[in-house]
Amino acid sequence: MSDAATVRHDEALWQQPHNPWVIALVVTMATFMEVLDTSVANVSLPHIAGNLSAGLDESTWVLTSYLVSNAVILPLSGWLSERIGRKRFYMSCVALFTASSLLCGFAPNLGTLVLFRVLQGAGGGGLQPSEQAILADTFPPAKRGMAFAVYGMAVVAAPALGPTLGGWITDSFTWRWIFFINVPVGILSLVLTSRLISDPPYLKNKKRDGARIDYIGFGLIAVGLGFLQVVLDKGQREDWFETPYIRVFTFIFVTALILAVIWELHVEHPVVDLRLFKNRTFFMSNVMLFMVGFVIYSTTVLLPQYAQELMGYTAEQSGMLISPGGVTIMLLMPLIGFLVSHYDARKLIGFGFLTIGIATLNMMQFNLGVDFRTMMWARVFQAGSLAFLFVPINTVAYATLPRDKNNAASGLINLARNIGGSVGISLVTTTLARRAQFHQSVLVAHLSPYDARFVNTVRAMGRHFAFSGSGAVMATRQAYAGVGVMVARQATLLAYLDNFWLLGLSALALVPLTFLMKKPKPGGPLAVH
Repeated sequence: MSDAATVRHDEALWQQPHNPWVIALVVTMATFMEVLDTSVANVSLPHIAGNLSAGLDESTWVLTSYLVSNAVILPLSGWLSERIGRKRFYMSCVALFTASSLLCGFAPNLGTLVLFRVLQGAGGGGLQPSEQAILADTFPPAKRGMAFAVYGMAVVAAPALGPTLGGWITDSFTWRWIFFINVPVGILSLVLTSRLISDPPYLKNKKRDGARIDYIGFGLIAVGLGFLQVVLDKGQREDWFETPYIRVFTFIFVTALILAVIWELHVEHPVVDLRLFKNRTFFMSNVMLFMVGFVIYSTTVLLPQYAQELMGYTAEQSGMLISPGGVTIMLLMPLIGFLVSHYDARKLIGFGFLTIGIATLNMMQFNLGVDFRTMMWARVFQAGSLAFLFVPINTVAYATLPRDKNNAASGLINLARNIGGSVGISLVTTTLARRAQFHQSVLVAHLSPYDARFVNTVRAMGRHFAFSGSGAVMATRQAYAGVGVMVARQATLLAYLDNFWLLGLSALALVPLTFLMKKPKPGGPLAVH
């Protein structure tokens, strides 16, 4: 047997020296901590702004700065793992995330906090792709479904639990503890990782070979994704292309990403291996994960906002509204991990998109009198559907790729889901504002002295205010103001329902596309080649 064939044979037989399930739990620990941080700070923004003497609008950079640096590192994580070793890269990310979390907790002003959040996002951005690549190398294809189920519990449940946990910590202690709690978890993760995890032979060989650094590709991707994230996060708040810097940023990110694609497809050693998209199954997996992020993250934003804006819930109550959905996912993930190893993963994915579409469309029954239980169960139904998507899609995405492509694939997969979430949140936020204006203009058109219901409503409300002690003129003014509030609330409600309709149909449109992926072979999710 030739030396090259011997190396390939040894790599194929390589296994982690420790129990793979212990390794799965170790790497999931840090990832849960990182994903939790993407949402745990949301409900604390008013407290952060007040404590640091900053405006609420300025404080949103606490979120944006994290997302920008996170998005930049995600697609580069595979390349960085190959350059310095995956274990070393993973531990560096955990260390940077932990140290910057501690610094965030001690930040004396907003500018310093934003800087430390940039560092925290850079450290956190490498954790999810590294964990997925570690799991893909640690478990054989037939057992990856259950391994990704463990990973899925962290990635999917953490954003749902984040707002509730963040609200409780902020109310009970101070906003600084939402960062301090990361420190002991990060230290424990570093200790366990150093003892239990090792790099596979193919990574060690790549590290020894060492290719020329693709500085141009690195720069173009960093600029493109960074500016894209800022545009998505700030677009609606700044009225999109009516604001000069949004137009400039849009031009920069479009130009940078187009040049990055052209460059990466022609350079010998690209920092992001876009050639992986030639694999039809891998390409469709990324499209579907983009849509998973699009639907789920958007709904995670809409539901608490609906509860607070229209139903008068507190931040903690609105967090409790979506938390049972996270618990549902955690309970279903092991079952889906079992099913994906025994049944056609495409059918599970199709069923997942079908049910998540129906569950989201079911939210169109919400009204201004909907109770907590109805909204909670609607979210549980939707979250349960997500379990049928996350594990099968991730399992199938890796199954048709060579083992030495796991690192490159993991960065692209996580980027697709995160960018899908950013696009979805930006779209529903814009749609909510624009459709509320539209519905209000339609409703106002019916408010005239010739409309009997309008006249009767104003008279009834006027009598109510008159009985409460207001004079005739003041009672009439209060009645008109009351009708105005009612119209605004109804218009906002209709805008939320429009968003649920949009997200539901988007999910249903993915059902037939699941069969564009390759048909699984008996004995496992898909055969590796």
